[in-house]
Amino acid sequence: MSAIPPARVRLTTRERLILFVLLGAGFMLAVDFSILNVAFPEIGAGVGLSRGALPWITTAYMLPAAGFTLVFGRLGDLVGRRRLFLGGISLLVAASLLGGFAGGPGLLLTARVLQGFATAMATPAALSLLTSTFREGAARDRALGLNGALLSGGFTVGAMVGGSLVSLLSWRAAFFINVPVAILILAVAPALLVEGARSGHPRLDLPGAVAVTGGLLAATYAIIERNWLAGAVAVVLLVAFFGIERRAAVPLVPIPVLRRPTVAWGNAGGLVAFTMEPAMIFLMTLYLQGTLHLSPLATGFVFGVPGLASIGAGVVAGRFLGRHGARRVLTAGLTVQGLATLPLLLTGSGRWALAVLIPALFVGFFGHVTAIVAYTVTGTSGLPDAEQGLATGLTLMTQQVAITSGIPILSAVAATRSGDLAGTHLALAVDVAVTLVGAALVWVGLRPRAPRPPARLTATSARPADAPAEPEAVFTKTSGQPATLA
Repeated sequence: MSAIPPARVRLTTRERLILFVLLGAGFMLAVDFSILNVAFPEIGAGVGLSRGALPWITTAYMLPAAGFTLVFGRLGDLVGRRRLFLGGISLLVAASLLGGFAGGPGLLLTARVLQGFATAMATPAALSLLTSTFREGAARDRALGLNGALLSGGFTVGAMVGGSLVSLLSWRAAFFINVPVAILILAVAPALLVEGARSGHPRLDLPGAVAVTGGLLAATYAIIERNWLAGAVAVVLLVAFFGIERRAAVPLVPIPVLRRPTVAWGNAGGLVAFTMEPAMIFLMTLYLQGTLHLSPLATGFVFGVPGLASIGAGVVAGRFLGRHGARRVLTAGLTVQGLATLPLLLTGSGRWALAVLIPALFVGFFGHVTAIVAYTVTGTSGLPDAEQGLATGLTLMTQQVAITSGIPILSAVAATRSGDLAGTHLALAVDVAVTLVGAALVWVGLRPRAPRPPARLTATSARPADAPAEPEAVFTKTSGQPATLA
């Protein structure tokens, strides 16, 4: 019973306004990610983009969004998160206007690239401003829970609104819709947001930044296009990145940070959650429209009803974290996500399958968003404010890379079977297996560490005889994070 009061948080008026601005920005960016997905044929016809080139509408966005998130997250620690956030939102306005007025494929794809850069700039800055504004514990858990709810809600609303806008107005409205929201954020945010602590070394590890950005760009391209040469380049650059970081005086990503169980296994849980669930949604979208022959608008509403569970999960996830700790909540969220996909293996070609699909999606979305909140809390806790940009950059990089990779991976699995339904069932079975194995590994990886026994001193030791031993990480119940860090 004593664990319940910390979850009851009273926020000041200013904190509520900051929460409103930052969550509103995150919601808008999530909507921006998904709003065009149902409008690809209309966009292609409008700007003269061939059907085979339509996937580049997504690829042009995802390459910079996945490749530059980590660098911009760290850059926020160095030059200021508020500055980077406002710059990202400003770039989003310009890119959206460019896309809405585009008359040819070149301008359209340029706009999508700029939107990807805007997301890479604004998203980690917004999340790190959120984690540095609200102290670690119940207040941050609640804020991140609402953030997770609006993130998933934004994806769902984007799909539904995109279909409605295209049907009622034009595909150009899907670009214009976020412009007034972004302008409102730019008008309000400067008076509310303040810079947090910055790194004591205001310079960027340029070789590390080039290596990791190039590696992530090559990896993203390799996954989307299934290009083995790009995959080999990605491996070389990422291996080189770790070598550079070991020798850099001021590394972009300090290796000890990556060795923290909370950072490593928190992001591993996020990788599983974001790789499998969006890919499942993609497969179910094809199933609903290709097998059950639903319209895009009806498909959006099928996902919209279970999407309410996403909002509910984000609201209550902070309370779950306060009562049970991030380790249990993250593992439980992944387990629920995986088990809820199992009934989808029973779906067939009749409309009766909706009676199985909608409840399964409802439960699965609840587990998915719970896992998102828990992995974000896990991956960003136990670090000083000066490293929150790095921590949020890592979590968001994990999210972007996972979303990018999950769809082509499960699509490739589905393509190994001749029938569409048989291929979908095989891909869903792989989804279930990967998610449940990931939950088990996260449970083991986040197990509490026993304190390190006092070290025996040698004659040459510089430690005073009465100095205490340095402790290992000891997990707290409220967040599942280290109370003291080695």
